[in-house]
Order: sequence, then C-alpha cells, then structure tokens
Amino acid sequence: MMEPPTIHDKNASEICASKCSGNVSVDQHNSSTEPKPQQEEEEPKGWGFSDPRLRPFVIISITYLLFTVTDGAIRMIVLLHAYSKSFSALQVAVMFTLYELAGVFTNLAAGMMGARWGIRFTLIVGLCLQIFSYGLLFGWNDDWSQRTAIIYVTIAQMFAGIAKDLTKLGGKTVTKLVTPEGRHTRLFRLVSLLTGWKNSLKGVGYFLGSALLEVSYDAALGFMIGLIVIAMPFAIFGLDKNLGTAKKKNASLKEIFVLDNFNLNVLSLARLFLFASRDFWFEVPLPFYLRSPNCLALGPFFPCSPQDIDQCTGGAVCDPTVDYCTNVNDGGGCGGTGLGRVIVGAFLGGYIILYGQVQSWTPQLVTNPLQQTPPNKVTEVFWGMINCVPTLVAAVVIYASSTFLNYDLGGMITWLVVIIVTFAIIFAINSSIHSFLVVKYAKSDKVATSVGFYYMSNAVGRLVGTLGSGFLYTYAGGKVELGGYQAGNDARLGLVACFVAGTISSLLAAVITIWIKDDDAGLKCGSCCTLVKPKDTDAIHREDDADSFPQRPEATAGNMERSALSA
Repeated sequence: MMEPPTIHDKNASEICASKCSGNVSVDQHNSSTEPKPQQEEEEPKGWGFSDPRLRPFVIISITYLLFTVTDGAIRMIVLLHAYSKSFSALQVAVMFTLYELAGVFTNLAAGMMGARWGIRFTLIVGLCLQIFSYGLLFGWNDDWSQRTAIIYVTIAQMFAGIAKDLTKLGGKTVTKLVTPEGRHTRLFRLVSLLTGWKNSLKGVGYFLGSALLEVSYDAALGFMIGLIVIAMPFAIFGLDKNLGTAKKKNASLKEIFVLDNFNLNVLSLARLFLFASRDFWFEVPLPFYLRSPNCLALGPFFPCSPQDIDQCTGGAVCDPTVDYCTNVNDGGGCGGTGLGRVIVGAFLGGYIILYGQVQSWTPQLVTNPLQQTPPNKVTEVFWGMINCVPTLVAAVVIYASSTFLNYDLGGMITWLVVIIVTFAIIFAINSSIHSFLVVKYAKSDKVATSVGFYYMSNAVGRLVGTLGSGFLYTYAGGKVELGGYQAGNDARLGLVACFVAGTISSLLAAVITIWIKDDDAGLKCGSCCTLVKPKDTDAIHREDDADSFPQRPEATAGNMERSALSA
C-alpha cells in the first residue's frame, strides 16, 4: 500500500507548484531543470509495535498519559474546592505558585538526573511524588484558617509540580532514544499522536476532576491516586534502569546558563509572554467567572427559603441567617455565568483537548497549505499578531456589549465558547511553530543544554500569568453592594482586565520575536500571496536542505516531541 504524503514530501509539491506557475528553479551546478529528489532511507524491517525497540516508547507513553490525566485533574480539584471554601482568585493563584515555580528548576535538574540515573528512575520518583501530593491534599482541613490552608495546599502543589516535570522527562526523551538514525515517517506520526493525546488527556483530567468533585472531594483524590497506582508497574518492571543514561559527560548548570545563542534566548523571552498571554485569563479567572453568580440575583431583594434550594440562581445559595440569596464565594466576585462545576470542567477540558489536537496537526492543516513550512521568525510574528485578536475582542465585547451588560446568559456563554475555541486554535498554531523553532535554533552539538533556558521560560510565563491574573481579577473590578449586602467584586470587569493583560502579553511576544535573526525566507500565505518577500531567493531551498526534520539529526521526531511536550 502506498504511504500517504508527509511533511517530508514538500519538495515535490513545491516543484509542482513551480511548474504550474511557469517558474522552474534551475540549479546552477546542475543542467537539469528539476532538483534531485532526496533519497529517503527505508524503514527498518519489522519496525512496529511488536518490535522490541519500541517497547520503551509504548511503556513510557502509557505511564505518561495516565499521569497526565492526574496532572490536569489536580488543578481543577484544588481550584473548585477552594472556590467552594470562599477563597479569592488571588489566594487560589498563590496556591499554584510553587507548582509553577517548581517547573522553572525541575526542568533543568530533571535532565541531569535522567542522564545520570536513567529515565526509569525519574519516572518512578515523579509518580511517587504525585501520590504524595494527592495524599497531602487529603489532609486539607476545613477548620483551618485561610492562611494555614493556603500555605499547606501550596506546598502540596509544589510536589505535584516537581512530579510533572520529572515524569515529563520520559515523554520528552524516549522518542529520541528509540529512533534509529535516518528518516522514520511512521514513528514521526506516532510521536505526533502522542503529543496530541498528551494534551487531550490532560483535558480529560480537567473534566474528571471537576465531575468527581460532585461525588466528593475524597473520591476525586482517591480515583486519581488509583490511576497513578495503575501506571506504576509499567515504569518499575517494564523499563531498563540504564535507559537514557548519559554515554558521555553530562551537562552542568553552568553550561545550561551560557546564554550565547541569541536567537534561542530571544525565542525563550517571547515564549514567556506567549504562555503568560493564556494564563492571564485561563487558569484562574475563567473558571471563577464561570462559577460566579449574577450580581442582580443576590441580596435582600431576592428572599428565599432554605427548604427550597431552587429559588436562587446558579452560583448563589440561600443563607438561612438572613433568608435571601447570597454569593457562594464573595471572594470570587459576581456577574459571571453561575455554571456548575462539571460544566466549568468541561469548558476548560474542551479547550485543552482542542489545543492538543490542533497543535499535533498544525503542519498538515495550517503551515503546509499556507506554504509556511518550515516556519521562520516571520511566520511566528504573523501568527503571534493574530494571537492578540481573540483576547482583544473578548475584552471589548465583555466590557461594552449589551449581551454582557444586560446579562443575556445564553449570549454570554455563546460568546465565551467562540472566544475560547478561536484562541485555542490560534494559540496551538503558535505553540507548534515555537516547538519547531526551538529545535531549529538549538546548537547542533548541545541541543539539550541549548533548550534548558527555553523550557524554564515556559514555566516562568505560566507563573507570571497565574499570579498576575489572580491579582487583576480580584482587584480590577470594584465592590458590588446590593441593598447593604456586599456581593463581592465585579467579576465582569475583573475578567476584562485579565483579557487586556493577555492581549498585551501576546503583543509583546510577537514584537520580541521580531528581534530574531531569521527572516531570509520571507512569509507566504498560500501559493498566490507573498506577505514578506524573501531577502535571499535560495533561502527556502537551503532551509529544506539544512533545517528540515529528516536531514538534521537534532531536529528529528524525538526533539520535536521534546519541544511539543514541554508546552
């Protein structure tokens, strides 16, 4: 059966396009009017799931994907449980600080640990720390003061953050370890599938975490520990302890922080703002807004009876001490949609699933048809500017449209769905382009050390966005008073401020990318539209020869997967 065309076959399509347009490129060193096709190395015989060479890939993939469900779930369990206990958005953001901060340092240390003790060691330690983190959350006592609870949960989350990056090491590196030298289209497709499923199952975790909270907090924690226990035997008994250990001198922290790669350093700074542009509104403000009740359905003007729980709208509860509807969490503000926990989990989980799938298929569905493969810095500037649009539209619509001012619940939810879906698609394209560029700009003799600072900036961006979002959402909107009842801050204005911050962050990421020295190939938007003319007419062909995935050893599927899984 004929293999379907892949990203590696783009030279043929470009030749056809040139012939159709009447412009045939002639090699100055060859009298032929058509460039020689690249010789594709044949796949090794027997290369499939039954081949023992793929066993580490399959085992680590299963373990990592099961872990990913629990990683997504822990965020929703902590966030929604804290919301029900009247913690503010800023307080919840603080609970996630050590989780994100752990990623800054663990990303650097995990690579050196894996090179010294092997992937099996880091995988088992990561799974054990995840169980420990969930176990600590069982000890969250409702009788504690908010200050004590914040400190305790923040520390528990720190172990989950360390566990995530230790476990992620296996998913980032095993594809490179099991890939023989040469061109392996079948494995490359398998890597793309793993990347998509990794993000998709994290979205499933978001939904499961919120849904299981409807049963009970303890049941949600226990179920997730069960998934980790299922994953543990695969890592303990299925992997060689020497898998991934360094064959030569391991990289040191000093080598990782040698900032002599200009393009990679600029890309890392842009990455920081790119991921902050999402977390300024997604991780904390959005679920808080979706849970918060309508301000105009609270206070003394809405009397109720504790025996009739349906008298108050979503996100509100009948307070028996005053016999009127009050906010479940005045620290979370009012003016939102008042949706239940399961629906909120579905909102966020749907975003993660869509993001993961689009990220995996970006080359096939976006950059290839637009003739933007392989991407360069101009490609990322183009999509980075587009990334500003959804959050800017969201800020304007939520602030000024009659749909939100008059509290048209159906219209509000429709607008939010459109904004979230649009942003997920555009953000996934940006992330996918970044994943290629980090490999392209990494130095050929030390890929791992070159990208250490890049991975760290990813975590710093999430940390900045998460903390900044908690502050903006909590304090940007003024207090809402209804007949003497303090309903909380205006959640609508708080969310607007977060979307504005996300827009500014997206713009900064795009502007910073302009500094990268990589615009010789220009920018096309399909076969008939050239947005930026190439400065060097042979640049595209040189990129095909030097920077395409099959030709450059460090830009093979394994390294693409390392970049993609770090997102």
